[in-house]
Amino acid sequence: MSARRASSVRRSLASIVLGFELVVVFLGTLVVFGLSDLPAWVTLGGGAVLCLIMVATLGLLRYNWAYAIGWGVQVVVLATGFLTPAMFFVGALFTGMWAYCMITGARIDRQNS
Repeated sequence: MSARRASSVRRSLASIVLGFELVVVFLGTLVVFGLSDLPAWVTLGGGAVLCLIMVATLGLLRYNWAYAIGWGVQVVVLATGFLTPAMFFVGALFTGMWAYCMITGARIDRQNS
């Protein structure tokens, strides 16, 4: 029997935030598509690429470097506020949740080890 490693709280919290953010980014992409004067391939393509990066990051959270990609995703979501100002609020909300989960998750993991 092989010993199974305990799940990381930081990883669990990161996957929850990214999972919910993925849904919001998808819906935000549709909003930008409907409200923006940008070509459809730009808005839908950019949204699709961002969603794919988020899905890939969800699968890569077992590696420490994937959390840096998660931070990058937060920056990009914040920057989408330049396309639709409401995304500044959404981006700030998710960036705050991401930061809280990274800090708290790492602290709990240190206490559990």
